[in-house]
Amino acid sequence: MDTTSFLIYCMIATFTPGPTNIVILSTVNHFGAKQALKYSYGATVGFGLLLVISAVLNNLLITILPKVLVIMQVIGSLYMLCLAYLICKKDSSNPSENQAATFWSGFMMQFLNPKLVLFTLTVIPTFVLPYYSGAPAIMLSVIVITLIGFLAFITWVLFGTIFKEFLQKHNKIVSVMMAILLVYAGIMIWV
Repeated sequence: MDTTSFLIYCMIATFTPGPTNIVILSTVNHFGAKQALKYSYGATVGFGLLLVISAVLNNLLITILPKVLVIMQVIGSLYMLCLAYLICKKDSSNPSENQAATFWSGFMMQFLNPKLVLFTLTVIPTFVLPYYSGAPAIMLSVIVITLIGFLAFITWVLFGTIFKEFLQKHNKIVSVMMAILLVYAGIMIWV
């Protein structure tokens, strides 16, 4: 296995801005790091579960994916547009108004995030299965990829915590920019 390419692919897919990372940043900005960590834990568990499902059902998923992909694209796009709207309209002066960033919302977000679903469906068959077929090696790969994802989520929590004062000072601009990024992600699903 080309470990360098594998790690670069995992880092790019998990650390670059996407729906989950943008929601984490917004959560830190509006509710604090503790709430964002709860969301991140849920996102990590959902991410790991998607990797396990992909590893176990890889051949079956590849045959049914074209049929399910359009449905996932529609649901994922609508969900990202809804998140963009909620981020724009959120009132930072009333942080207890919406506690949507929970463990379960982070968990469920992973199943509605087409970028992540496609990543989980490609990383195992591309980088692991051509070289390893045993369950221990595949599970070790799933654990490593899940840890990389967790590090990405925690990095976004830290980024939000470090720049929280700046983010709150420019709250409206930051919220609009995050909403625009989510709308962009929702559109890019179709490109």
